[in-house]
Amino acid sequence: MTSFRLWQIGVVSLANGVVMKLTEDMLKGFAEEKIEFVKRSGLKVLDAKAGYVRCLMPAEGNGNHFGTMYAGAMFTLAEIPGGVMALACFEPGKYVPLLKNMSIKYLKPAKGDITFETLLAKDEINRIASDAQENGKADFILTGELKDSEGNVVAVTEGLYQVRSSI
Repeated sequence: MTSFRLWQIGVVSLANGVVMKLTEDMLKGFAEEKIEFVKRSGLKVLDAKAGYVRCLMPAEGNGNHFGTMYAGAMFTLAEIPGGVMALACFEPGKYVPLLKNMSIKYLKPAKGDITFETLLAKDEINRIASDAQENGKADFILTGELKDSEGNVVAVTEGLYQVRSSI
C-alpha cells in the first residue's frame, strides 16, 4: 500500500505552475477512499464545498451491541468534515488540517443512517486564511448536529481544528 500525506492529495499542479482547487468529486473521493478506517465505515460525503460539508454514515456495518449506531462511527462522521472543509476552503498543498479537540454530546439512540452537516461563514474563512498566512497556522471551530433520517438530532458536536502551513 502506498503511503500519502493528507496535504499532498490536494495539490493539482498544472503545466504553467498554477495550483488548482480540489473539485467536489476530488474532495469526496479523498474523504471516502484515502483513510482506511473511514473507507471501511462506508462514510459518504454528500456535499463538499467551501463553507459547507454534509456527510452520511450508513447504519449497516456500524452497529453496536444495542442495535444502534456505534459511538465511534458517529464521532468519525462529525470529525471528517473538518478536514474536508479545510481542503475545500484553503489552497491545496499549502496547509495541513488537523483536529485539536472534539466534544460530542449523544442525545438519543441513533437508528438508521445518520447525517452531519456543518457551515463555515465566508468572513470566518477569510479570518482563518489571514491568520494562517500571518502565523503559519490558524484555529477554527466547527459545530454541527448528527441527525437520523427523520431529522431528529441524535448528537451535537463542537470541533476545534487547525490549519498549519505544510511548507
